[in-house]
Amino acid sequence: MLSRRQLLTGTAAAAGLAVACQRRSRTGRVVATIVAAVPGRDGAGVALRRSLGSRALPLLDPFLMLDEIHSAEPADYEAGFPTHPHRGFETVSYVLRGGFAHADSVGNHGLIADGGAQWMTAGRGIVHSEMPQPTATREVWGLQLWVNLPAARKMIAPRYQDLGAAAIPTIDVADARVRVVAGAVGRARGPVDGIDVAPTMLDVTVPAGATFALALPGGHAACAYVLDGAVALGATGAAVNAGQLAVLTPGDELRATSATGGRCLVLAAAPIGEPVARRGPFVMTTEAELDQAVADYRAGRLAA
Repeated sequence: MLSRRQLLTGTAAAAGLAVACQRRSRTGRVVATIVAAVPGRDGAGVALRRSLGSRALPLLDPFLMLDEIHSAEPADYEAGFPTHPHRGFETVSYVLRGGFAHADSVGNHGLIADGGAQWMTAGRGIVHSEMPQPTATREVWGLQLWVNLPAARKMIAPRYQDLGAAAIPTIDVADARVRVVAGAVGRARGPVDGIDVAPTMLDVTVPAGATFALALPGGHAACAYVLDGAVALGATGAAVNAGQLAVLTPGDELRATSATGGRCLVLAAAPIGEPVARRGPFVMTTEAELDQAVADYRAGRLAA
């Protein structure tokens, strides 16, 4: 598994997959490929599973990385992610159970807990820490998603959108239960706003025997990560199990069913279509910009 602190570069195969997925045109989306999340450790030793950002799927424009932390053993998460920088992209923390305490170099701090989320736009730079911690029980279950920014927006001022559980609407779609973090389902709209790639981020629970159908913008890249149980995704009903991420072809609708019950995180957004240069916690468009980010961090300019 690739570390956040290593140089991460997309492979030609992954780029080809993303382009192929965008060129195909179908009314109903189908599963193009299924990627198993890779177990590993990151930060100061946090146990996690990485699906996006792995060697099998380095990126799905504009999504850069998706990690899942899920353990009731403090040794798996208590070391956390101590102070580290970001520049050029956005980090999304979504916590199902437990919490992530965060603090940064400009005085922001708080706790994302038990159904809450945070959409942080790093922009020109931020230095912060994220420390998983239990709440009602010892279990911590959360995800972090990295989303790219267009080149013209990489140096904007940092911005936080902190969302408590109550701020995220929960609706019933047929027999499925949907939490709308970003995007819209019918008249329900997620609280995340002002994001360049117009993202959809849904937490979808499909009971046994239920069917879920979702209209998605046809040109948006889309994927679904199964959190629990098993879900049959797309027009062909491809079986996707917990800990697997399904990359979806273009189309106007996503369908999901489950014989035994399942839960998945559905992600979609407009591709940016620009070069991606990555070096650990920095995501820019050129190597020269990465060199500048490193120099700025060492000089203390990201902490201002």
